Amino acid sequence: MPRLLAATVTVVAAAALAVGAALGAVALLRATPEQPDTPLITYEQAAEGSTP
Repeated sequence: MPRLLAATVTVVAAAALAVGAALGAVALLRATPEQPDTPLITYEQAAEGSTP
């Protein structure tokens, strides 16, 4: 019986640790600021009707 109890406690502790780690990772990902979606290179567009 003590081995069964120890195994059960170990499984429950491991599951709680895994859930805590997952929640912590999600919290860290949400804490990082959003990066701006601006292009590094922009090209000027030619006016309509003009020839290159």
